Amino acid sequence: MKKNNNILSIQNVSYRYSDAEKDEYAIRNISYNFESGKVYAIRGKSGSGKTTLLSLISGLEKCSEGSILFDEKDLKNINLDEYRSHDIGVVFQSYNLLPFMSVSENIILSMDVSGIKIDNKKARALELMKTVGLKDSYANRKVLKISGGEQQRVAIARSLSYDPKIIIADEPTGNLDKETEEDIIDIFKKLAHINGKCVIIVTHSPNVCAMADKVYDLKTNK
Repeated sequence: MKKNNNILSIQNVSYRYSDAEKDEYAIRNISYNFESGKVYAIRGKSGSGKTTLLSLISGLEKCSEGSILFDEKDLKNINLDEYRSHDIGVVFQSYNLLPFMSVSENIILSMDVSGIKIDNKKARALELMKTVGLKDSYANRKVLKISGGEQQRVAIARSLSYDPKIIIADEPTGNLDKETEEDIIDIFKKLAHINGKCVIIVTHSPNVCAMADKVYDLKTNK
């Protein structure tokens, strides 16, 4: 039986690069808790360690000190490849889509990489496109033929392709105009409040922070 409602817990985490000075940390003694069904915003000045924190949460880097628990299991003790391809989805500011592929092909590729079994991947891709507000007619369009806001919708759909419990997003509205930003914010809110995802967003945007259920301020260690 679970002791709490946290899907992810950061416990006294510090991170220091291998070539850093003894007391030089990218992040230091951070403790945050995250629940399913909520949107979290993490804000901080440049150099405060926001991107480093996302790398730690996604298991791309390991803590120098402290622990990160997913579903009460320490990331140090689980299969990180499986964690990244099944339990956590990532949305990038620059989208990171393959431009020579179509919208549906980008989403399906993520399913293929995860190794999950889906009977009809094209149908699943269309379903995810609908979730993020894209019409079926976009399925065969090349990524370079659609707008930045539409590309970000595709990136979100791709992150959902294997139904992860956690979605992390690195400045997902940083390249978007205000109206499009509001649309993307609304998608993240629905993913949390309706679909029960834990959504964690690193951002500079006051609008994103205003809609979040909780805001964490990451202080610089320099």
